Amino acid sequence: MLDPTNSVKKAEVLRFLHEQVFDPILTSPNASGSLKSGIRQTIMRMNQRDAKGIVHFYWSAVSGTEQSISFAKKMRDEGFKRFEDIVEDFRERFNEKWLAN
Repeated sequence: MLDPTNSVKKAEVLRFLHEQVFDPILTSPNASGSLKSGIRQTIMRMNQRDAKGIVHFYWSAVSGTEQSISFAKKMRDEGFKRFEDIVEDFRERFNEKWLAN
């Protein structure tokens, strides 16, 4: 059975990431096609997870996998906000207490 609380939390964290990181890139005429494609792939991967999985995915990306490091550099080089740029807001908003409630 689906957990309605998790669905609401999933929507909340995705909405935050769309506003802060994804949508400015996807709507920009200046973002490269490869950057937009990477963002779409990231969104697709996140959509396959629950709220806790999305939070974990975010922290994995920030901690620096080989792929996330090069992608973050591409985002910065093209002048866009990266996951690393929203760490404080993300940490305060989507913490363990938030996940548990």
